[in-house]
Amino acid sequence: MKGKKYLVVLLTVFAGFSLFLAGCKAVSLTPPSFGTNKTVKKSEKNLKIGVSLSTLSNPFFVSVRDGITKVAKENGSSTQIFDAQNDSAKQSNDVEDLIQKKVDVIIINPVDSDAIATAVKDANNAGIPVIACDRGSNGGKLLTTVASDNVLAGKMAGKFMMSQLNKNDQIAELEGTPGADAAIQRGKGFNNTVKGTLNIVTKQTANFDRAQGMSTTENILQAHPKIKGVFAQNDEMALGAIKAINDPDMVVVSIDGGEQGLKAVKSGKITGIIAQSPKVEGELAVKAAYKHFKGEKVEKATPSPIHLVTKKNVDKFE
Repeated sequence: MKGKKYLVVLLTVFAGFSLFLAGCKAVSLTPPSFGTNKTVKKSEKNLKIGVSLSTLSNPFFVSVRDGITKVAKENGSSTQIFDAQNDSAKQSNDVEDLIQKKVDVIIINPVDSDAIATAVKDANNAGIPVIACDRGSNGGKLLTTVASDNVLAGKMAGKFMMSQLNKNDQIAELEGTPGADAAIQRGKGFNNTVKGTLNIVTKQTANFDRAQGMSTTENILQAHPKIKGVFAQNDEMALGAIKAINDPDMVVVSIDGGEQGLKAVKSGKITGIIAQSPKVEGELAVKAAYKHFKGEKVEKATPSPIHLVTKKNVDKFE
């Protein structure tokens, strides 16, 4: 009899629980799906574009911003632009803010390619396409990455420096922000190219920053007075380095091609720059978003052109 009583109780509980579930429409035994693979077509004038740039204290990224706003304004799109101030935590919070504001697309220029991955995934889960600009993300799904070929830029910088120096000459390398995709790739291209020809006696980070470029170069020159060249992974560090250098024969090579960098090439203070087109990068990022919302295919990589700029041809790029 006890067994039958237990069975009746269990059946009663199960029936009650089933009725409870039937009456609760919100109950689901599967996790919610936030993202969607379906592209909803939208016209340019209705598009809300969220933008997170690593820093607006660097003229290069000011140009990227200008390219974004130029195309957006021409087509009637609205933009919300955040300056991460080279703080990866702030950038992640800014992206989360853009997600909450339900922008249609987010253009990100990461401070750190690893640190931004979680925010990219959050945007993915919210069904918001993400476009990386100048630097990629090491996680999450990107609609496309708009950037110059940074490995190629490093190779070009290496070949140019080799053409200006003798075999086994000592050189120093100023590295960008640790973890930044551009820093890793530019360093890879440069180091693999000069290996066995030039002697890199030191590599030190100056975080893509002008003031740090100056102070780091001062320390390098004191420790290694025989160096003949400095490779800076961006113009800002090179512009800092030339303030610390008193030797007119010192070869200084960088990558970027901003206005102040080109002026330094014209004056002979920077020997050569592998020049990118930051404004074009911004323009291409917005155009990629437009293609996506028209239902057109967007390639995973959107290349931006690069050129070697020296005193001989700088007038063409100013």
